Amino acid sequence: MARIRVPLTSFDFGEVSPSLTSRTDAAVYTHAAARIRNFFIKSEGGVEKRSGTRNWYTFNNTYSASAEDLQVRIEPFIFSDDERYIVAFSAAEIDVFILDPSNSFNPKHIQNITQDTAGTALPFTQARVIEIQYAQQADVMFLCHQLNPILKLVRTGLETFQVEPFEFETSTDGNLIHQPYFNFQNNGVTLASSATSGNGATLTASASYFIAGHVGIKLRMHGADLTITAVTNGTTATANISGTIRQQLDINALETVSGSDRVLVTHALHGLAPNASITIDRASGIGGLSSGNINGSRTVAAVINENVYEITAAASATTTAVGGGSPRIATGAATTQWEEQSYSSLRGYPSCVTFHEGRLWFAGSLGQRSNIWASRSNNYFNFNLGDGEDDESIDLSANVGSFDQIRHMVSNRDLQVFTSDSEFYVPSFSNAPVTPSTAQVKRQTPFGSSFVKPAPFDGATLFVQKTESAVREYIFSDTEGAYVSTNISTLSPHLIRNPTQQALIKGALNKPESYAFYVNDDGTIAVFYSLRSEKKAGWALWDTNGKFHSLCSVGERLFTVAVRDDGASTNKFYLEEFNNSMPMDHCNLYTGSSGVLTGLDSDFANGAAVKVVSGTDYLGSYTVGSAEVDVSAVDATVTSAYVGYAFVPELKTLPIDGAISTGPLTGKQRRITSVVLDLFGTLAVSVDGTDMIVRNVTDDFALDRTAFTGKKEFFVLGFSRDPQVTISQSVPLDLQLNGMVMELAY
Repeated sequence: MARIRVPLTSFDFGEVSPSLTSRTDAAVYTHAAARIRNFFIKSEGGVEKRSGTRNWYTFNNTYSASAEDLQVRIEPFIFSDDERYIVAFSAAEIDVFILDPSNSFNPKHIQNITQDTAGTALPFTQARVIEIQYAQQADVMFLCHQLNPILKLVRTGLETFQVEPFEFETSTDGNLIHQPYFNFQNNGVTLASSATSGNGATLTASASYFIAGHVGIKLRMHGADLTITAVTNGTTATANISGTIRQQLDINALETVSGSDRVLVTHALHGLAPNASITIDRASGIGGLSSGNINGSRTVAAVINENVYEITAAASATTTAVGGGSPRIATGAATTQWEEQSYSSLRGYPSCVTFHEGRLWFAGSLGQRSNIWASRSNNYFNFNLGDGEDDESIDLSANVGSFDQIRHMVSNRDLQVFTSDSEFYVPSFSNAPVTPSTAQVKRQTPFGSSFVKPAPFDGATLFVQKTESAVREYIFSDTEGAYVSTNISTLSPHLIRNPTQQALIKGALNKPESYAFYVNDDGTIAVFYSLRSEKKAGWALWDTNGKFHSLCSVGERLFTVAVRDDGASTNKFYLEEFNNSMPMDHCNLYTGSSGVLTGLDSDFANGAAVKVVSGTDYLGSYTVGSAEVDVSAVDATVTSAYVGYAFVPELKTLPIDGAISTGPLTGKQRRITSVVLDLFGTLAVSVDGTDMIVRNVTDDFALDRTAFTGKKEFFVLGFSRDPQVTISQSVPLDLQLNGMVMELAY
């Protein structure tokens, strides 16, 4: 029987789709596997068993199998290098953890918040937890959901936080709130006020507009805020007026004609109709008319255009002139120039938020799904449009023909905008920031985003497609001069299972590589490895005893919320951390004496089935009883050991093929006779069920095992048309596989 040797020197492309089993001609075939579970893919090409998790905290929440999506969601809050936090969102509450600088930066629960500083219960329902969008800077985290008012999670001390309602800045006289406004009314609908100041003014619309939900909402009319206090019917409401319904005109906005009592008034977008009553003040004399001939109550005699109308003065001008000083116009007459506040319980609230180029950006309310708002430069609470100067706020729409709901914004090379149907961006400029006059929204790709928050990674921005079946990278292509959205999960679509959350680490867990993690709704984690400079990228899958439920990275550390049976048939949420010193999941180091480990009740209920590892020695499986584990029958000298739930690393090769002089061996009966593994720092490994558990040379069981580095040969049996090799282990110890060579007989 002839034999050939087939090397597998790397697994750069990770676990690939079963549909690729016939692509023996592709380069990816010899650099991938049919299954990679609970491994890190390394930049050198090999794989290393993932870290176990250390259990830090048990949440009060009980897992509901019938509830959808995230029930407890963790996100990072980073104030400084040594003051870092984890924020956990759940229905109607927020839990805050500090990475305690006084205790080796171990997580410590410091607060449970259920209401804001106004005494209002937190509005997050379980279904909305996955949709919360946030942006954090310094000691404030802004929280957005299109059905909830904007909130601020504010750090008030090293171990104290509070939730505050977001409040827009007010004008110096306290009359105007510098918030966004919008014309929600149909074209041509006018609004009149029975007064220009004071309380109890009657508002009259020319068409049905008001509903009961308008009570408490502000309208803006000619520079004044009108707070609706009651709604009589669709066309009539009562309001309190802050300040005066009045507009400041430009300097010298008046023009006279010799011999005429008509005065032209330049009043941009006045919205007035003929015969409207107005009151003028601060006008100076012009064209032979005294100020008294102009100031006071006047009537609009004629409307020239949307920016100019005529009034009748108290006398006729003697000369034709332009002037009038700095007049103001007060009027409650019917006008088309009125607006309603953009954010309210009636119109909804922003769905997302970010910081970009010194501004706070909001986007995507229910009433304005494709709108984007930016604060004044370096003034995050002022959204007054003003006169459109460079430092004033920005209001623009991403609507380019479709009704896209904006879901995310990411500050990267440009301001990137992700909607339910497309991807956009607001271009930045090399020599100048985005301003009201330069801001524009450009549509790029047509895929749409899910509610998973996108994030920058390895030169691109990764986002989950709205179908929740693919992950794409949004990156600017110099070749095309535009952004492209490349599907990075094309080779491994079966690993993308309706992701609910994304987290990234860059050079963490004692590894130089960068990884992106996606929590699937089935409790697994799809792990993406990328090294763009060398065109390497691949996927693996992690699972656990229970479910991975949420995930976040805090600097170089990776935390998860896991759902596990505590041993008493109750599924609980646990805050855990991936930690290289933990050989298992939900793991901790416990102490005791004479082989009896105590104090397990903080992590396990009686009846929990656990594994025990002491140093580099696996002691076996045990059942927790009386909050203890007794390993004395195996080793009565044990005084400390790790207790947890084991997870199984597994790498299964694609069908091993080869080429001979007459062609490929594809489909022929053949068998793998031997497998040589290139191992590094390995304590236990198995090949097709055959174990190698490292012992010391002296077999002195009192000594710790020494991890094996080098080549190890295994012999296997069996013919197949698609021979494969499975690398795994039966005990929870260290394992790293650099590569392998198989001898194939045919």
